[in-house]
Amino acid sequence: MVCKKCERKLGRVICPDPWKSGARNTVESGGRVVGENKALTAKKARFTPYTTSFNKCRICKQVVHQAGSHYCQGCAYKKGICAMCGKQIIDVKDYKQSSV
Repeated sequence: MVCKKCERKLGRVICPDPWKSGARNTVESGGRVVGENKALTAKKARFTPYTTSFNKCRICKQVVHQAGSHYCQGCAYKKGICAMCGKQIIDVKDYKQSSV
């Protein structure tokens, strides 16, 4: 769960999305260039499993699997915060948030 601002930082898929309306990676929306090799041009948003420096969650110290995130998905869900920046997304005062 990420906020609107951090949604831009998420990785992009190499192949175009078949669902055209609302897709970020189609030619009509301006997200792709015709003849572009996305495997070569999208290096900063691509997931690399061979890196040795995975961040740890600031709350539970568990390894975070999303690139650029500071909170694991479980802690972000329980607290109602953005997994990348920690901004409060929803008020969870009246909810019983559990990961099970």
